[in-house]
Amino acid sequence: MTHFEAVARLGGVGKAAEELKITPSAVSQQLRVLEHQLGVRLFRREKRHLSLTIDGERLYQTTTQAFESIREVRNAIVRQRESFQLSMRVSPSFGERWLAPRLEEFSADYPTWELRVDATPNFSDFETEVIDLDLRYGDGGWPGLHSSWFLNDFILPMCSPKYLAGLQAQSSDPREQLLRARLIDSSKAYFRWDYWLPRNGIQGARMTYPFRFDRSSMSVQLAKDGAGVVLESTTIAYDDLVQGLLVPVSPVFDVIEFPGYWLVCPSRHMNRRAVRLFSEWVTRVGKRDAERARTFLTEHGFRTTLERRPNFIARE
Repeated sequence: MTHFEAVARLGGVGKAAEELKITPSAVSQQLRVLEHQLGVRLFRREKRHLSLTIDGERLYQTTTQAFESIREVRNAIVRQRESFQLSMRVSPSFGERWLAPRLEEFSADYPTWELRVDATPNFSDFETEVIDLDLRYGDGGWPGLHSSWFLNDFILPMCSPKYLAGLQAQSSDPREQLLRARLIDSSKAYFRWDYWLPRNGIQGARMTYPFRFDRSSMSVQLAKDGAGVVLESTTIAYDDLVQGLLVPVSPVFDVIEFPGYWLVCPSRHMNRRAVRLFSEWVTRVGKRDAERARTFLTEHGFRTTLERRPNFIARE
């Protein structure tokens, strides 16, 4: 059909052959095959001139519209692939606490880009949704998808200075302090109290939580307001720690470090220039921020231990 459309549009076999970069005889052969398949003549051959028959004209009108539509869609796909428009999905707390404050920095590096950020706890279904990439929290290794780590998480118990002072007034032992503390639970966190407390030799703590949230940002905010102790990450709480609005409970407890944040997408999406450039940017910024957090913790007497929780299944 390509050969027919080119001949009809350009008015001759030679011009069509030149455009298609094949020989005129190959074009003529394809026309004969098509006429044989359809059982009608498509061209009237008058000396060196070809003109469309009535059937040929009908077919040409249809193929012209179809080819034009195909060309428009193809060009749109190419423009999208090479454009600087990006859609991504992130968890609400990560989007609010980490990504959003850094988008001004991103905009300074890439001022012409257009970003659409969908903040939801649900992972993208790349086969049915128009999403370029996810920034996911978990342990990596999502089957059938490209995943690349870009940010380490640092986990430790923290609370407001006033709340910590109240615990210290009751006991000088950090383990005893946590036994007396009101624990705030982030229900979708990688490391939670039921794992962390026994790991640090604390037995008999109250494992009923008066406050339990599926948003880390809400847990951190409540701890900042003085309602209890939260087991959370520097990714979510770094600014509050630096400003002294939250304080670590004690350097007695090692900080758990793990590769918690991943850029995830179908492998084919990495062929898009915008996805590749954003991956490079978020990896660069993630490594920088992880080093900042590590430096802050070291300066305050904390040790970090790299760990992955066994048999953890990343939740949506």
